[in-house]
Amino acid sequence: MKIDDPVLHAEMTEAFYEYERALMEDDIPAMDKLFHDAPTTNRYGVGEVLYGIEEIREFRKGRGGSPQRKLGKVSITVYGDNFATADAEFFREGSDRRGRQTQAWVKFGDGPFGGWKVVSAHVSLEGNTH
Repeated sequence: MKIDDPVLHAEMTEAFYEYERALMEDDIPAMDKLFHDAPTTNRYGVGEVLYGIEEIREFRKGRGGSPQRKLGKVSITVYGDNFATADAEFFREGSDRRGRQTQAWVKFGDGPFGGWKVVSAHVSLEGNTH
């Protein structure tokens, strides 16, 4: 299996940063286009557990935007032709507490950003382990 094909990695990186832009600007239609439109798409947030794209959409409509943040280290890896992971550290404005975000992406044919879509996402903030 090829890992990090340069063309696929570039597409995936572009898709990741487009999602970050949409998140910071509360561009709900753009975020929606980057998540797979299916009941199998899930998102675990800092304070919510969302199963299926409809729950994710309802959450986004009601939250009034994401807390603003700056990205730290980002790690994107493409496995084969259709699967990738994106892991990122982030820091919310006014806090030095580190957040973590993990996304699983699948390439669904052609389309914007090579057809890459998030199928699973998890967002958390560091805290005590006890």
